Amino acid sequence: MEKIVPFSEASAHANRIRTSGRIVFTNGVFDLIHKGHLTYLAQAAELGDFLWVGLNSNESVRRLKGPERPINSEEDRALLLSCLSFVHTITVFSEETPLNLISQIRPNIHTKGGDYDPETLPEAPLVKNLGGEVRILPFVLGFSSTDLIRRIRGA
Repeated sequence: MEKIVPFSEASAHANRIRTSGRIVFTNGVFDLIHKGHLTYLAQAAELGDFLWVGLNSNESVRRLKGPERPINSEEDRALLLSCLSFVHTITVFSEETPLNLISQIRPNIHTKGGDYDPETLPEAPLVKNLGGEVRILPFVLGFSSTDLIRRIRGA
């Protein structure tokens, strides 16, 4: 089965896999994969049967992070994520938040890292209205793509 699922096929794919188990959804840029990402994704995967990653498109990353990001293209970032055994599906989305993708997938659980507040998370009300729950997973201190990029650039 192809792990990278286009947005246009997300709803049908989710309907097929939902019959076999719980969908855990998370999202992010995942520009430079590091220990913090791997730890977080592995923990998210343990919460259900299928881990679905919403991946910010190149354009949405530029809007969120600035004109010098992403370092890696959305195709490369999606391929890297697809190589992780605990990631089952990746879908690229073009908005700053994954609200439209969440509406298509209707996950049982939506996870974010510990640097997010569930009370201010824009997707939390939608996830709850769809019958899902939001879980904030522990933040892994000392790991940040932005910090890695600064170090590489010598800033």
